[in-house]
Formats: sequence, C-alpha cells, structure tokens
Amino acid sequence: MGDAAPAPSTPWHALAPEEACRRLETDPQRGLSPTEVEARLRRFGPNAIPEAPGRTIWAMAWDQVREPLVLILIAAAVISVALGEWSDAFVILAIVILNAVLGVTQESRAEHALAALRELMHPNARVLRGGHLVDVNARELVPGDVVLVEAGSRVPADLRLVEAANLQADEAPLTGESVPVSKEAAQVLPPETAVADRTNLLYMGTVITYGRGVGVVVGTGLQTEMGRIAAYLRQEEPEPTPLQRRLAELGKVLGGIALGVVVVVFAVGLARGEPLLDMFMTAVSLAVAAIPEGLPAIVTIVLALGVQRMAARQAIVRRLPAVETLGAATVIASDKTGTITQNRMEAVRAWIEGVVVDLRGLGQESRPGGPAARHSGVWQSLDPVAAAALEWVLRGGSLVNDGRLERLEEDRGWRAVGDPTETAILAAAARAGFWPEDEHRRFPRIGEVPFESRRKRMSTLHRNAPAGDESSPGDEVAAAGDGGLSATLTRSAGRGSLAWPGPELLAGAPYLLFTKGSPESVLSRCQAILRGGRVEPLDEQARQEVMEANAAMARDALRVLAVAVRPLQVPLEPMREEVAEQALVLLGLVGLIDPPRPEVAEAVRVSRRAGVRPIMITGDHRDTATAIASQVGLMRSGGTARVLTGVELDRMSDEDLERVVEDVDVYARVTPEHKLRVVEALKRRGHVVAVTGDGVNDAPALQRADIGAAMGITGTDVAKGAADMVLADDNFATVVAAVSEGRTIFENIKKFVHYLLSCNLGEIVTIFGAILLGLGRPLTAIQILWVNLVTDGLPALALGVDPPEPGLMERPPRRRGEGVFAGGMAWRDAYQGLMLGALTLAVYSWVLSEGHGIERARTAAFATLALSQLVHAFNIRSSRQSLVQVGPLSNRWLLGAFAISAALELVVLLWPPLAGVFGVTPLNGPEWEGILLATFAPIPIVEAVKAVERAVARRRFAHE
Repeated sequence: MGDAAPAPSTPWHALAPEEACRRLETDPQRGLSPTEVEARLRRFGPNAIPEAPGRTIWAMAWDQVREPLVLILIAAAVISVALGEWSDAFVILAIVILNAVLGVTQESRAEHALAALRELMHPNARVLRGGHLVDVNARELVPGDVVLVEAGSRVPADLRLVEAANLQADEAPLTGESVPVSKEAAQVLPPETAVADRTNLLYMGTVITYGRGVGVVVGTGLQTEMGRIAAYLRQEEPEPTPLQRRLAELGKVLGGIALGVVVVVFAVGLARGEPLLDMFMTAVSLAVAAIPEGLPAIVTIVLALGVQRMAARQAIVRRLPAVETLGAATVIASDKTGTITQNRMEAVRAWIEGVVVDLRGLGQESRPGGPAARHSGVWQSLDPVAAAALEWVLRGGSLVNDGRLERLEEDRGWRAVGDPTETAILAAAARAGFWPEDEHRRFPRIGEVPFESRRKRMSTLHRNAPAGDESSPGDEVAAAGDGGLSATLTRSAGRGSLAWPGPELLAGAPYLLFTKGSPESVLSRCQAILRGGRVEPLDEQARQEVMEANAAMARDALRVLAVAVRPLQVPLEPMREEVAEQALVLLGLVGLIDPPRPEVAEAVRVSRRAGVRPIMITGDHRDTATAIASQVGLMRSGGTARVLTGVELDRMSDEDLERVVEDVDVYARVTPEHKLRVVEALKRRGHVVAVTGDGVNDAPALQRADIGAAMGITGTDVAKGAADMVLADDNFATVVAAVSEGRTIFENIKKFVHYLLSCNLGEIVTIFGAILLGLGRPLTAIQILWVNLVTDGLPALALGVDPPEPGLMERPPRRRGEGVFAGGMAWRDAYQGLMLGALTLAVYSWVLSEGHGIERARTAAFATLALSQLVHAFNIRSSRQSLVQVGPLSNRWLLGAFAISAALELVVLLWPPLAGVFGVTPLNGPEWEGILLATFAPIPIVEAVKAVERAVARRRFAHE
C-alpha cells in the first residue's frame, strides 16, 4: 500500500482549477509523463481498496462451534455415547454440524461486500498522458492524472474539474441526490461545503449522465469518498443480534441447570439408597433431557420458514437471525429516494393562464400516431383558452427535450431514456396525446442552443411542417424573425395586448423556438406572457405573479421548470443564445417531483400503531425531504423544527445529537458519516434500529444498524453485501411487513422455548420429586430420552409456525435487552412444569399405592408424562388469550404433530416388541382412565390461570 495522496491544507473544491493543477504538478493540456506516472504509482499505490486478509473456513466454523449452547450439545452427545445411545449422539452431532455449516455460509456471503466495491471501482479511464489520449485500467490512475469523461462514463477516481461542458453526474449512489447534479469547473467553493454540494468535483463510482468534462485526479483508492466508505466497512465489526445474545444467555442458564440436576439428583438418590450405577445413568439421562437439544435446529427451521414467508412478501433475508431482529425494531431509518418515493420524476403540476393544473389526472399514455387523450377530468375542468395553453406548455416541453420514450416489444408499454426530469415531461405530454415521435415529425428540430448550467436553460428551433401561407399570422409575425416581436410589444403596450390570439400565433408561425429552464433564467429572457388566449406584455405585476407561482411549487418540494416560445417567420442564423433567447413568450410553469409510493402512508400509520418510529435520512434537499415526509405522514408535528440538515449535524456534538434524536423526523443533506452518527445515537438511546438504503453511501450505516435492509432493484452490490436483508421491491411498506413477520417469529420462538422448558422442567420435577419422596425412580434412562425425543421435536416445530395472534402490530415493541423469559414466561415455565410433574407423580404414586410393581407404575408415569406434554402444547399457543379465542384447530401443523407424536408413544406402550425394549407393561382400564384424566388436565388448569391473569390485568388497567 502506497502513501496517502497529497491533500492540500485547503480542500480541493476550495481551490481554483489552475491552483489545483499547480499543487499536483500536472499540465492539464498534456497530463503526466509516463515516467512520472510510474513514480507516482510506486509512491501512492494502485487506485484500489487494499484487500484485507480473509477469514478462513476453519475460523468461521470455530466461531460457530464455540457458542455456549453448541458446546453443551457436544457434551450431551458425549454423554449419550457413554450411555450407549448412539442414535441420540448422532442426531445431536448432526444438529451441531448443520448449524456450523449454515453459519459459515451466511458469513461467507457477507465477505462479498468489499469485493463488490472493488469491482465497482475498476472501470477503464481515458487519460491524457504525455500529450496523448490513452485508455488505461482505473487501477493505474495516480494523483495528477488528467481524465476525460463524457455521458455514460463511470467516474474512475475523485476529480477536480478543469473543464465542463453541460456536465451532469448521477451521484445518487454516493449522496442520495434524486436528480443528476450539474457540474461547473470554474467554481471555487467555501471549504465547509458539503459533499453533495461540491459541484466542481466528480466522485469515484458516480456516473456522467450528460455532457463532457476534463478533471485532474485528486484522490485514489482509500483517499476517495468511496474509499473512505470502504474503510468504514472494514472497521465495523458485526454485532450479535438480539436473538443470538438471548440464545447465548439461554445456553448458559441451561448448562447451569443441567449441572445442578446431575449433582442434586445423583446425591439425593444415593442418600435414599438407590444403586450407584442406576442413579448415575438416571442423573446423566435427566441432564440430557433438561437441555432442549433440538432448540438450535428448531430455531433454524423456524427462521428459515420465516425467510420463505418474507420472500413471498418481497423481503429476502441474507442472515437468519435478522428475521427475528426486525420484530424488535423501535426505529425504521429509511432513505427517501426509491424507498419512500418511487425513484422516478413525475410532472405533477402546471401553472398556465394564472391557473394551477394537476397533471396527475391526465390519464394513460397515448399510442404513437394515435388520437390525443382529451377525456380526463383535467381537460373537462379547463376552459378552451386554458386547455389550449396547457397543450402548448406540454408540447413545447416535449420538443425542447433530449429525452426519449421507447416503445417496448409486443406492446408492453414504454421505457424512458435520458435525464429523468426531461423524460417526466415527455411522459406528461404523452398522456396528453403529444407522443414525442409524432411531435418531432410535425415540428422537426433544425437548431439548438444546448443546456448550460451557467444559463440554466436550453433552446431548440423547430420548423412547423404543416404550416401554410394562408395560416400565417401576418406582417407582425413576419417581423418577429428579426426581433419584431419586441417592437410589436412596445407599440401595443398602450392597448394592453397584441392584435393576434396566442394559440393562433403559435399554430401559424412557420418556425417556433422553444426554451425550457429554471423560472428565473427563462423569465429574464421573456417580454410577453400567454394570458387569456392572447399574448400580453410581461410587466412587473405579471413577473411577480409568475414568481409567486414558482415559490408556491417550490414550497411543495417541486422542481419547477418554465417553458417559453418565440414564433418566427424565418429561421435564426446563427443559433446563439444572445440571438435566439430574446423576446420570448412565457407559456407556463411545470412542477416535477419524485412522488411517494401510494402504500407508504398506510405503512407509516401501521408502524406508528406498533410503536415503531419511522424517520427519513436522505441526501436530498431539506425542502424536498420535508415535503415528502409530510405527504406520507412521517412528520409528526412542528414542521421544519423537526428537521436537521448535515450542516447542522456538523455543529452538534454526539451528546447534543443524542439529546435531540428522539424529536427529529427528517435528516436532510446528510453524508455517510452523518447517517452513522444518527444510527449510533439512536442505539445509545436503547433503540433497535432498522436502516434502509441503496447506495454505496448507505453501506456503513446498513452494517452498523441492528438490521440493514438494502434495495434489490436500485441497490448497489456493496449495499446488498453489507445488509442483513434485501427488499426485492425497494418499498418502505415491505420493511413494515417484515417487522410484523419478525414479531410473529419471535413470539413463536418464545412459544416453543416455553414449551420445551416447561416440559423438561416437568421431567425434572417428576424424577426429583419421586426420589425425594422415597418412591424410587419413576422413569428409566431410556424412557427419559424417549419422552424427550417424542415431545421436543414435532410439537415444538409446529409451535414455531403458529399463525400470528390478532393485534400483534398493536403492541409496543419489546425492550432492547428483553430476553425470552420476559413477560412472565419464567413464572409460566415454573408453574406449568410443576403442574406436569405433579400430574405424573400423582398417577405414578396412585399405581404404586394400588399394590402394583414398580415397572407398571413407571409405565403409567411414562404414558402420562409424554401424553400430557403433547396436550400441553395447545396451552402454549397464547399466553394471554384462551384456547377458544385462539382457535384449537387453527394450527393444522400442531394437530398433525400431536397425532404423529401421540401415535409414536402409543406404539411403544402397546406394541410388545418395543414394549420390551422400553421396559413397559400392559395397563388395565382404570389405569388408562387415570392416565387420560391427567393427560387432559393441563388444559382446564392453564385456562383457569389465564382467566385470573386477564382479570388482574383488567383491574390494573382500570386503576391506571
């Protein structure tokens, strides 16, 4: 790795182009010499991100194996081998290996993030070296190289522009800017200018959308803005998810329980005179049963099934534990462009004849050559004069336009090609019946003055093909070819209007020059305005009216363009701005916006009801972000008081940010560092943060967040590699749906953990209670393992796919540190485990009291413990609602699991070959009646406790 590229004390954007070249010791006319390039390449190193040493498969596997619960499973396998239970040992080890493989696979996928970034950074570049233009690999660029870029080029390094001709760059992957940014070489900006506003720089990885330029390399590799982001990615260590932390805690708890069970049961059994070998085998078997060895496998399967359901809802999960993490989210920090909005510009409003027109009601696009669409409510609401003016605004906007609408094959619609602002106007014109191809055939372009960011406008000259001599507006129009319109306006000032109607003037003129650009720029070249169907002088009052209409659109975050026309009798020669762009007639204004997705507003409402706060973090302008946030209901109240910009964040310390982060709904004009600071401030406040993003600039925040969701359509490979989840439809509503799915999965995980622990506790109570009471060993080692196998498998898995309870998204999110025992689960585990153990002990002691032998009593206990646990699974479906409210038949998977597991238990009890293996004996009718009574007793007992808990909760709520 070479030295850092030279950085002046004054930032590059604050230096003039000549001064930047002087400090880099380069000639913008000839570039660097080959010898100098070699020297600088040795000094600074290649234009690439240095590759960090990759983790080996063995290192990844070791991280998976050393988890506490996995270590306990390995110990359980060893114990099972000691007991001669080879099949049980094989199953446990298979679970360990499966988890390790899945974990390693998920981790190795995450390693693709930096590889994708390196791939993104290595296009070819056209470079001036020694006076010759050559194509080189971008890796070979060095500071001081002179690089040429043009429309379609990917910028190969950070460049200080020295020349720019109509240059625009798409910086959305870096800054989040929703529209291309105009670039100017001559500008010298203040040192504190934000990255998104440095219009004299080009950044690595961005794309040139228009024009051409020449720039000198000022940053390569890690010294670029992209490189700085990559450095963040390398520094960030992934944190364990809440689920991973809780399972690790559970593993420690269960390990302690298992050890305590072995010691206490073994000691008490010996004290009661039980044989040493029998007590050793019983204690060890109970220790194996006390650990729900199926827990990791069931968690994996439940999460995998959740992944399938989420994929059907357009959310593709890359890391299984991330599914559950979404359910704990308290904040969704969403990007704007493409997530809350549709990532396309749309012409939504026009101002003509002093009237505001909603362009969204124009209807569907017409076919090329087809009739004009004039049946929508927009046209019916306009008088003929305003309708004619709107037609010319849309027609003119589509003609003074370099975009294209291309029809797709087999009549499958069309696609826009070009600048999104221009194609949005084309789409609006097409909906009005002015298909671009048809219009260009009628009004062929014969000259142009290209767009320049200095002028902020462009003009095109068109011949009116169908016009005839008889439709000519007369001598006054003929004079317009040499500036006669200005003279006519002067002569007509006293009359208040010109002699000819406006639309007739346009339809009859042999030539038309259209101008489109910023309202201020176009208005400065206008002398008249189309009003009341006539061309009238543009006096100061009219100018003020236009600017007020412009300001009203801007307040609604619309990007406003003005459209003007100049009717001509003869073509202009030459086509220069000082000749062409004068004596214009203002036709009207067009307002454009990247519209919000229609489903986002409801998703925002759902998330708020669920106690999840949505916020917007975007690189776009403050006004645009605020307006969009208000439209979708994301702004709670207070307007701009609840918006922070990147400049304001720069003036705040981390402590200041942490104090206000709860009150801010929108962060605008932010950099990757700002986004990281916001995420970290929220996490310090105890929030579980979900972050959405699509660009390279979003990758650090995606990785740092509790859950990162990248865009699948517009997202870069870097963002997808750093994220936990990819949204196939780039939709904010999909994130909210994923939160709902995550909550369901966590509740189901709690259900089967609760089921496993209460059942295992019932086994412990049964054995420990019998020995403590001097009733001998109620179960043999193989019976304990069989009960564990039958009850811990299918029923637990069926609970893992239980349908969501009603009102799940009406509850507040659980606390960040909340474990699986929260919400009274520890109490329920305790009393329900005691209940299962007491019922089994009651049957066991009753059979003994009837004078039957120990084997018959064990058989009854064996049947009662297994079957009562299977029935108890139906109690677990809700800790709040009764079984009737939940619906006892609504989980068909649990019904199937109950039937299969009960059948397996009955086969062992009733089929003589297996009965002998498990040491069971036939039971009589009264004994089966007692077993069935104890088997179904958990349902009314738990229902009674739930009813008491609900009554207490209602009383507490009433007092509050």
